[in-house]
Amino acid sequence: MTTKECIHSRRSIRNFTEQPVPHEVLEDVIADAAYAPSWKNTQISRYIAVEGREAIDALARDYAPFNAKTVSTAPLLIVQTFIKNRSGYERDGSFTTDRGEGWQMYDCGIAAQTFCLSAHDHGLGTVIMGIFDRLALEKYLNVPEDQEIAALIAVGYPAEEPKAPRRKDVATLLSYAE
Repeated sequence: MTTKECIHSRRSIRNFTEQPVPHEVLEDVIADAAYAPSWKNTQISRYIAVEGREAIDALARDYAPFNAKTVSTAPLLIVQTFIKNRSGYERDGSFTTDRGEGWQMYDCGIAAQTFCLSAHDHGLGTVIMGIFDRLALEKYLNVPEDQEIAALIAVGYPAEEPKAPRRKDVATLLSYAE
């Protein structure tokens, strides 16, 4: 699959088969995600893999009920975390730009998209989710204090083939400064 084919054919998948994701495949996807660009090469993204129907269902029920229907069919749930206070910061702890802490989430977004494109190239479906009880979930998963959860990513073999939603045209998206 070419890069363009991967970008154009990847969809958010919300319904998965029961087939488990082999650890070797997940590890390859993570290795690819490590190549995502990041602020001054800080590489702040980390990943916690949650497997097993009971564990995933409990997490969805107690910490992500809005997404429970989607998560309930995924054989794997990735909790993406990041190392705090690195991306967008100088060594003395001051911000490099006026974006403040915002650059951390930007780097997480790049890493999550790289993860999802690699997963798609491996025949997996994914959907990135942002509605969950972050503080309670961090406590439940014993996320280290120097990390914060950025997103949940449901992963598995797709049980659906959603059509591409309509996209804005280039004339709407692009302008040139003169």
